[in-house]
Amino acid sequence: MSDTDKLHYEDFTPGRRFDFLPKTISAEEIIEFASEFDPQPMHLSEEAGRDSILGGLSASGWHTSSIFMRMMIDTYVLRSASEGAPGIDLMQWRKPVLAGDTLAGHSTVEASRLMRSRPHLGIVTFQHELTNQRGQLVLSARNSIMMRLRQTVGISA
Repeated sequence: MSDTDKLHYEDFTPGRRFDFLPKTISAEEIIEFASEFDPQPMHLSEEAGRDSILGGLSASGWHTSSIFMRMMIDTYVLRSASEGAPGIDLMQWRKPVLAGDTLAGHSTVEASRLMRSRPHLGIVTFQHELTNQRGQLVLSARNSIMMRLRQTVGISA
């Protein structure tokens, strides 16, 4: 995709929403992720998950965050003139993600502003939500992404 075909700062107007495609989370991928990155019992065994406050084999919050990141990447980041993110302002794991859950969600542009120090970039702030198949909020997040401007003529620092 050429740069001219990508979404730029100017395309991320407040209120614009990007809907994610649904993804069903399998027990195998929960265990695989947990085995490498978060080997707590409730992420490795259905029985241990049932015996915990989570109620079943549950994805690590970090796994849920990784799934969310992939959804963002597939929905708009790879189609954009993104220059990366300065960090995450908020990441909340609101309900457990259990094996067999199907996650869906969206990112909504909350605000945008030009950078004084880098006149070819703007900061776009997003609010994000993931829900399960029951419509329960499982993840809430907020972060900003630096985006290149399509037009920089006449912009001064």
